[in-house]
Amino acid sequence: MTKLALTTAAALMASTAAFAQVETRSVTFENEGATLSGTLYWPEAHDGSALPTVVVTGAWTSVEEQMPSVYAREMVQRGFAAFTFDFRGWGKSGDLPNNVRFIESPAAKTSDIRAAFEFVSTLPEVEAARINGLGICASAGYMVDAVSGNELVDRIGLVAPWLQNAELVEAVYGGSESVAVLISVSQDAERVGGQVIPAAGSEGATGVLMPIGGYYYDSDRGAIPAYDNKWNNAGWESWLTYYPADHAGNLSQPLAIVHSEAAAIPQGVRSFLEQFAGDATLQMLEDVTQYDFYDNPEDVTRAAETMADHFNG
Repeated sequence: MTKLALTTAAALMASTAAFAQVETRSVTFENEGATLSGTLYWPEAHDGSALPTVVVTGAWTSVEEQMPSVYAREMVQRGFAAFTFDFRGWGKSGDLPNNVRFIESPAAKTSDIRAAFEFVSTLPEVEAARINGLGICASAGYMVDAVSGNELVDRIGLVAPWLQNAELVEAVYGGSESVAVLISVSQDAERVGGQVIPAAGSEGATGVLMPIGGYYYDSDRGAIPAYDNKWNNAGWESWLTYYPADHAGNLSQPLAIVHSEAAAIPQGVRSFLEQFAGDATLQMLEDVTQYDFYDNPEDVTRAAETMADHFNG
């Protein structure tokens, strides 16, 4: 495995000389009986030839208008087409089986990403031999699983990846007893058809998934009208028993990761890379928080430059 570690000082900061205007088209596609809503992005005034394309997915509970849209536009500025979508049970897309919504299901979201790759490979704007995947935060694991063994995908990039294993799950969620309690909550919620609570709240709020304020709670950032701001407690078990940090052995495509020691669980990245036998580029930025990677212009630019260089490789 080849690893290239880049510091903030060494990171590329220059964008393309002239920012392209972005055109978009709303589309729908099908997966497992549900209709998913997505958006294709490409440079305005492009000559119509097929472009290398990046499928972009976001953090848990997110919708496509949040960080996926931010990075899709960054990819277009760098000469790519890009594609975002809402997972089943979220945003504008249809429900999960049994009319369930707002469950963070790794299996369902991985399946949806695979379906997205299949769909974009049929679009005339897309160069089918150069389709790439870019997963942000929680969807990094789903992206790894959707890309592994997938001949449609050329390369994969992960930004601020949340790659957990059993040890990290216990460390993040308060130990084995606390994890067991949350799994019990999940099972109880599933028995009654789901239990939906707010996803984001102010710092210290009760009865919400993320009582920390910040990105998802700030209307100038992620608390946009399109955001569901919902979490279904029935999803805890599938999330807490999902260990993508252990899945590196399944991946063969060239990989680039941008992360920071100041962001979420960098230990998971180290564990993943120790097991990855392929070509890898690692860029660790200094003092960049998880939420900074979602929408802080300077940090998004640096991450996007690394991803564009990787996808052009």
